[in-house]
Amino acid sequence: MPYLVNGNQLETDDQGYLLEPDFSDEVVRVIADAEGLSLCDAHWTVVNYLRDEYREHGHTPNFRNLLKGLAEHLPDVDSKALYDLFPVGPAKQGAKVAGLPQPLGKGGY
Repeated sequence: MPYLVNGNQLETDDQGYLLEPDFSDEVVRVIADAEGLSLCDAHWTVVNYLRDEYREHGHTPNFRNLLKGLAEHLPDVDSKALYDLFPVGPAKQGAKVAGLPQPLGKGGY
C-alpha cells in the first residue's frame, strides 16, 4: 500500500514500510494518520531518535535498546509509555511512522 505524500507516491513493502527512507515531517504525518495515531511531542521525540539511529547505524534499535536510548530524551519513559505511543510495537511501528524501512529481525539491532 503506497503512501501519497505531497503528490508523490512512496512505495512500500507488503507490511506498509517504506522501501526507501523518507525523512520529511509530512511522511510522518501521513503514515501516523494511516496507523490511526494522533501525534504528540513524545511521538516526535521517538521518531527523531529512530531517524538519528538509522542515519548513524543503517538500521534502528530493537525495543530494549530503544528504551535505553530514549532515557536521556524522555526521562520518565518506560515500556508502558512507549506502547501507549505505538500500540502495535514501539520499535517496529515507530520505525514505520518515522518513514524508515522495516527493521531487521525483531525490531533492529
